[in-house]
Amino acid sequence: MLMIELKRIIKNGFVNFTRSGVISWAAVLVVTITLSVITAIILLQAVLHFSLDQIKDKVDVTIYFNVNADENKILSFKESLEKLPEVERVSYISDSEALKLFRERHSNDYPTIAALDEISTNPLGGYLNVKAKEVSQYESISNFLKSDNALVLGSVSIIDKVNYHQNKIVIDRLNNIISGAQKLGFLITLILIIISIIITFNTIRLAIFISKEEIGVMRLVGASKMRVRGPFMIEGAIYGVLSTIITLVLFLPLTIYFGKNMTSFLGINMYDYYISNLFQILVIILLSGVFLGVISSFFAIRKYLNK
Repeated sequence: MLMIELKRIIKNGFVNFTRSGVISWAAVLVVTITLSVITAIILLQAVLHFSLDQIKDKVDVTIYFNVNADENKILSFKESLEKLPEVERVSYISDSEALKLFRERHSNDYPTIAALDEISTNPLGGYLNVKAKEVSQYESISNFLKSDNALVLGSVSIIDKVNYHQNKIVIDRLNNIISGAQKLGFLITLILIIISIIITFNTIRLAIFISKEEIGVMRLVGASKMRVRGPFMIEGAIYGVLSTIITLVLFLPLTIYFGKNMTSFLGINMYDYYISNLFQILVIILLSGVFLGVISSFFAIRKYLNK
């Protein structure tokens, strides 16, 4: 009996969608706009996170060691840094590698190269590049370098300088930018989604308004609230499914265009990201579309059921 009732509700949902005609497709269009906003936000968030990750990757703390510092002590100190929970990775550049890199950077500076050739010994010491997991954690790493732990390891005697304080202004500013961008992104996303939900709700309410007399008749003959409400909720789910398909199709040529023409500006190939994350995007907008259609229908019809 339950299965028969469910089949009738689903069938009537499709009948309602077909019968409403232009109003149904208007509702699909509005839900499509809502899902397009959500999809655009997902892609913009990807660009934002990629850009922030690129910036964060350029920030580090460099620990320079004295010339001829004991390499065993340096490696021991490197291991101690790697054990810190704030540290993502530590790269060691030996004094010979430092000299090679210096020569490469100044290959067109003849006086500098000539001066190096005149010196019989390597004037550069090795150094460590320390990458933190989060930009805000560089201060903790700097505090560790000043702590008693560093003294016990004997690192103070071999460290020449640490460039954290030189980069502190840039690091603090970057940390503020990241925090502000995330808060602004969340606020804009929330506002756009709320506006889209309100528009979708009103459009679906208009579609249900056309059937208000039929709803009244069904209530008079003793139909249950679920029997009346069910077809409209199925109709709302249909809006969500059709809108999901249309949204995915619409964004395919858009991401192809952005992938071909805007990759250098955005820093990320939008088409590649869209295709590689298509399943996740499909799940998000399908659930959003169906949920939006069903919930909007549920609340829009409540007015007529309570009469």
